[in-house]
Amino acid sequence: MNEGNTNNLGRIIKQQRITLPLTLQELTAKSGVSSSHLGRIERGERFPSAHVLRKIAGPLGFEEDELLILAGYLSSQPHRIAEESLGYGSGRIDPYVAKVLAQEPVEVQRSVIGILSILKSISKSATKEYSTT
Repeated sequence: MNEGNTNNLGRIIKQQRITLPLTLQELTAKSGVSSSHLGRIERGERFPSAHVLRKIAGPLGFEEDELLILAGYLSSQPHRIAEESLGYGSGRIDPYVAKVLAQEPVEVQRSVIGILSILKSISKSATKEYSTT
């Protein structure tokens, strides 16, 4: 795995943790992975094993295979990602969107996530209104 991919995965993990919001210590308590190891992963200093990704996936709100795909341990499953795009029905952000956002400054990431949340809320409201008429 090259350094760019290591950094991108670390940024995605960190952004998801911050978005929830969870501290490193809270993620440690929920996953059993040390905060120092998690910090190195988030900074791109270490690349997580599949075992570590499985441990942190649930507490971060990812399915195991989503993180394993992002890490390159599994091949991409486009039909599944499309179904879960922007977390419709699951409350999560699509891994591709998270990957793209991870390359942006934190302020931009927060703004985009906020906008997506608002749009999702509007969509849910419109769907409810439509189904009651």
